[in-house]
Amino acid sequence: MYSKVICINLYYFSQFLLFTGHPQICKFLKKGTVPSIFPWSTQVSTTPTSRTSRYMKRSRRILDFIQPSVEESVPEPSSSAEIEISTIEGPIEDFTPKTVSVSTQCGSSFGILSLEAMRGNPQAIHFYTGLEKYEKFMLVLDTLSPMCNNLNYRGSKVINVCIGDQLLITLIKLRRYMPDFELAFLFGISQTTVANIFVTWINFMYEIWSLINIWPSKELVQYYMPESFKRGFPNTRIIVDTTEIPITRPGNPVAQQVTFSSYKHQNTVKAMIGATPGGLISYVSECYGGSVSDRQIIERSKLINMCDSGDSIMADRGFNVQDIFASRDITINIPMFLKGKTQLPGVRIIQDRKLASKRVHIERIIGLAKSYKILKSELSPYHVPLASRILFVCAMACNFRESIMK
Repeated sequence: MYSKVICINLYYFSQFLLFTGHPQICKFLKKGTVPSIFPWSTQVSTTPTSRTSRYMKRSRRILDFIQPSVEESVPEPSSSAEIEISTIEGPIEDFTPKTVSVSTQCGSSFGILSLEAMRGNPQAIHFYTGLEKYEKFMLVLDTLSPMCNNLNYRGSKVINVCIGDQLLITLIKLRRYMPDFELAFLFGISQTTVANIFVTWINFMYEIWSLINIWPSKELVQYYMPESFKRGFPNTRIIVDTTEIPITRPGNPVAQQVTFSSYKHQNTVKAMIGATPGGLISYVSECYGGSVSDRQIIERSKLINMCDSGDSIMADRGFNVQDIFASRDITINIPMFLKGKTQLPGVRIIQDRKLASKRVHIERIIGLAKSYKILKSELSPYHVPLASRILFVCAMACNFRESIMK
């Protein structure tokens, strides 16, 4: 009979996981670690070093092989609320607590992807996370520390994946929307662990980042406002537009009706995103059923209390809500309606063209957010209840990127 007790004196300090996200009550070995210190050994064994070196080289070759030849058409970045439809809510996942093996895992194969393997590959970092480089990834991780070391997981505790790789898995899921099986294969873990990590981290990132006040003061908006805005629309506080995220058709007929979008001709959830003239996403609404109108979203939003007297909100023609903001001396800057006229005055046509040239920036910013493919693909029934949080996390991730406004 073999003993399950492992003598820690047989391993070097570097062979233990030091950043598991849990207090170091027990020591956990890294994958592929083998005993290296013996009484008859007078020199440090080179086996762990050579094994790690081969693993790193193999990972880099695989990453280079799977790099895309063409990036998304979105412009290259140069930077709780629940869904208001109780009828479409479904179970997030059946996470049955299971015993997690903390054995040495000797002889087990390495995962193909890891944060360490991407460290020197900015292309891979950008392709899988949307962030420009490894340092930017670590900046995002720093905003979540040290709270990420004591997570309350949706399922059982994850102790065999380091915190950096857990964040990487979450961002890859958002950016590429890979199936859980594919991510499990790439990281050498189970599908249940992938689902557990994703749901836990989405909730955690939302709770932490929602504490940050992303609504800048009027002075800051003015300071970072491009000169073209200052000349034509100096009082603009925010540019808003709505976006829709497709979802799997609900089985409930009432939910089908509530989520069906006459604009997209499919079932969606709808939200409003606002950005400053300088390109910072400063407002993200909750997600509602796709049948909701732009006016209804504005009525349920907090914009009227967030803007100051004299501010201007730039929007599309669908946001004909001047009556809501008139009492606060807030202007809604939208294109003019014909209202039975055969043609608009020439001066107004020129003004509307200038307005359209500035309002297009919010479409570019929403396009940047939708470079996270989870916002373009059909959300599964398990992810629909998380739609508001997923959208907010993707928007915040865009704020860490270089601004697309020049």
